[in-house]
Amino acid sequence: MTDAYVALEGGRVVEARARSPGTTRGELVFTTAYTGYEESLTDPSYEEQILTFSYPLIGNYGVREERFESDRVHPRGVVARDLTDDVVEWLKEEGVPAVDKLDTRDIVTEIRDSGAMKCGIAAGEDVTEQDALDELDQCKHMSDHTDIGDQVTTPETVVYNEDGDGADVALIDCGAKGSIISSLVERDATVHLMPHDTTEEEVADLDPDVLFISNGPGDPENFDQANELVDSYVGEKPIAGICLGQQVVANALGGETEKMEFGHRGVNQPVRDLRTDKVVMTTQNHGYTVADPGDNLEVTQINVNDETPEGLENDELDILTRQYHPEANPGPNDSKGFFDEVLAMADDEPAATTN
Repeated sequence: MTDAYVALEGGRVVEARARSPGTTRGELVFTTAYTGYEESLTDPSYEEQILTFSYPLIGNYGVREERFESDRVHPRGVVARDLTDDVVEWLKEEGVPAVDKLDTRDIVTEIRDSGAMKCGIAAGEDVTEQDALDELDQCKHMSDHTDIGDQVTTPETVVYNEDGDGADVALIDCGAKGSIISSLVERDATVHLMPHDTTEEEVADLDPDVLFISNGPGDPENFDQANELVDSYVGEKPIAGICLGQQVVANALGGETEKMEFGHRGVNQPVRDLRTDKVVMTTQNHGYTVADPGDNLEVTQINVNDETPEGLENDELDILTRQYHPEANPGPNDSKGFFDEVLAMADDEPAATTN
């Protein structure tokens, strides 16, 4: 029974089965992860996107809140070959439209051939193809979501592990995953989760040991204040970044970022360290990348598949970033040592920079 429609950029409409009813729109992307659907669905980096799972069965080990990366589902819609009832009930409670019983191999192939695209979904009783096309017509490109940081950031500073004996970390919340916080807390750091539009003066009042720019959704050029923070504190504080954080750091230091064709989303992205020539498997979720790191940053790691930058560093200025997710929820644990390296910078004195 067809009671859902997925309208793709260009006008093609795919029939499906409605599991969680509603109409929605967003950038259509896919992940190749075959586990970790709870973590993926609660990852703030999927804000304003429709998430397609390439693995055919989603929900086969239930839904457990302790695996969540945030307090809500972030994709605006969900597409899968088959969704279990547990996941469907969760998405209904969250008010997130979801469809299945369509050929996700075909959807993934189209995204790979044509790139991430605008999409509209209509699911439920009495919906029509036109309803999905109307949603598609209202869909914006990701770079046009200029206020996306406001949708995912903490409204006020929250402190984790206040009595920790380790470093004080100012984690600028551009859409931070919970496991980034827990990875730092496990190392006895005190984490101050701060809004994405935190001012230079507010960071100065805190006087942290490390300035850390989190992951997040959308175009890094839309995170103006985070860029300004990096520019203000380079050479004054150790600076770290993950995913969008790497892109923000690169932009702030004179580099350039760009939209990727269909991005990296999955748990098996191979990354090669240029210093050691070792390859690790990584978890990734991003649609933008560093096109040019500029003169102040060295590319130390690259993606084996397309040679995009996966790690940027400046040892003299104590800058360390990763495009992938070292916290790896879900995914392999090959690169969790990144957090040890970041906290080790807290004991260093960065050299003054010349702009």
